[in-house]
Amino acid sequence: MKTEIKYNLKLLLLVILITVMGSCKDFLEEELTTQRSLDFYKTEVGVMSLAAGTYFQVFDNPFGGEVMFSMCNSGTDEFHVGGDDSNGVWNSYDGGLKSEVPPMNTNTVATDDLWNEMYIGIGLANLLIESATKLETSNIDIKYRSLGEGYFFRAYNYLRLVAQYGDVPLKLESSNSVEKEFSRASSEKVLQQVIDDFTHAYNLLDNVGAPMKLTKDAAAHFLAKAYLLRASEINDSWNLATKQSDLQNVVSLCDEVIANHPLATNFGDLWNYTKPDGGNEFLPELILSAQFNQDKATEGFNFQPVVFTARYDDLPQMARDLSGMRPYSRLAATYFIYGCYDMVNDSRFWKTFRTKHRLNRPAPGTVYEKGDLGIMYVINQPGDTRFPNIYNANTIIDEKTGKPIPNVFVTYASQSNNTLLSLHRFPSLSKHFDAARTSVNDNRGVRDMVVARSAETYLMAAEAIIRLATLGSGSYETALPYINAVRERAQYQEGEDRSAYTDGGAAYPFSELVWDTNNRSFMPENSYYESNNISETTEKTDLHISSFMVLPEQDENIISELGYSNTYDRMLCFILNERSRELAGEYLRWEDLSRTKTLITRARAYNPEAKANIQDFHVLRPVPQSFLDGIQKDGRVLTADEKQALQNPGY
Repeated sequence: MKTEIKYNLKLLLLVILITVMGSCKDFLEEELTTQRSLDFYKTEVGVMSLAAGTYFQVFDNPFGGEVMFSMCNSGTDEFHVGGDDSNGVWNSYDGGLKSEVPPMNTNTVATDDLWNEMYIGIGLANLLIESATKLETSNIDIKYRSLGEGYFFRAYNYLRLVAQYGDVPLKLESSNSVEKEFSRASSEKVLQQVIDDFTHAYNLLDNVGAPMKLTKDAAAHFLAKAYLLRASEINDSWNLATKQSDLQNVVSLCDEVIANHPLATNFGDLWNYTKPDGGNEFLPELILSAQFNQDKATEGFNFQPVVFTARYDDLPQMARDLSGMRPYSRLAATYFIYGCYDMVNDSRFWKTFRTKHRLNRPAPGTVYEKGDLGIMYVINQPGDTRFPNIYNANTIIDEKTGKPIPNVFVTYASQSNNTLLSLHRFPSLSKHFDAARTSVNDNRGVRDMVVARSAETYLMAAEAIIRLATLGSGSYETALPYINAVRERAQYQEGEDRSAYTDGGAAYPFSELVWDTNNRSFMPENSYYESNNISETTEKTDLHISSFMVLPEQDENIISELGYSNTYDRMLCFILNERSRELAGEYLRWEDLSRTKTLITRARAYNPEAKANIQDFHVLRPVPQSFLDGIQKDGRVLTADEKQALQNPGY
């Protein structure tokens, strides 16, 4: 089934070409004999083809470049620039972050990149809604599914736009001619449209085909997300009348999705990518994924496997290889990440970050062999005096081989004033790693990308319950079962090997590349014991929370550092911390911090480049200059004052 719905780039280009031809019909008089016209969309095949092209545009295409991580992960408490600052402006919030971002190089994300991607998707969604509505067919399932997909696509794109920009133009019909007069609709109006569209999708879609196809549960998950956004702090100037009912709807919708999407037994199962279209891409926890594969006609372009990779190939006795990934080094974890996990009892850090590399280029005449431990990251805690420096070369002995480890980096050292942040050395977030690429330097991944999974659904329900309790409806403790379900899955189970590790680097046998696999740097082992300095154990751990009156030590430290004292702020802080532990690197963080208006406080506390520059107005993005320059009013270009009036404050 999966290969039948892969999204074909060529098909998308055909869809766009047909749409453009339709807009030119007034002056193009030649008779087309080799191309399809818009009449194609009056057929079942045409409507289904349009839906397939829209799947690609809305879900696959954004993962093909640097837009997603720049605008969803950068500039937060979780991640900062890892070494390559091609898109550093989206992290630092410096003077370059404005209506027209000056490019550092060809990789720099422009202000209008996400804006344009979303509006192309909206244009296709509008055409799909119109075509499916008019479709005359005896197969009502095709009509309803296509119409439901169209409403979902439109709602999803507008949800992303309103989360990033606030007020945005609301376009609900396809265009057959050039249009230049637009105004920004209020966030209130846009979110109501998003909710209406997701509701239509929910009523029209069935629950067959997840995570490859849109389903009723996918609509429910994102409808809950839209309600939660409307009820969040960024909309507090106007959301009072709908807040309580919105939050109640969140809980109800989340319960429905959770019932159909049980959590994977082991958190590591989600990231245990061994081959394209392998078992981890079909887990029941997955609600929706962007689809990629090795078929040259349909694979698309997944750039994300290389984004979070730290440099390793420039270190002594190490070489770049397929399983180590191409190290683009765009984003690195901050010290907030190193401090928010219970490193002894919570398995999620150790199953999310690569902390050991296999040595793959031993120096001649030395004791080293391929397969020895070549790089180790020790993620220790403040007060640990075992390591004098952040970088300890050839001074730490590998107990298994008795050989000094060539490269050891530690989070906290007893004497050094450096940090992993200043050295640009960091354990790589490996959730998206993919060694089934075609070459060592290939940056095109073929693994699917998770768009929604039920662990987030649990945490959305918990957040809604906490917000309801603050409004005087229910109690905070009612949120605990949702939180504990996620935390208890993160516990080490009885007999589990805590040093065992895997990631998508293990998929190298399925690459087309013919190479000596003994040169791989992927190592199925982590630095759990070296970091925690404890004896080996296989006992079950406990992350269960019995009461919000007693939060984990890690959360209390963060709450104290951020200066929170009242109950609601403490609870929201805890939920945001839990979202980091579970969802780090899954393209959610910037929008979460923006909607809760915690972005400024958290970025100042934990992001070294953002600290000096971030201001209150940065909770929204600048409206692109290309949009402001391109639109008109009463048939004329806008004046400078009119453009400024359409811009978000501060830009």
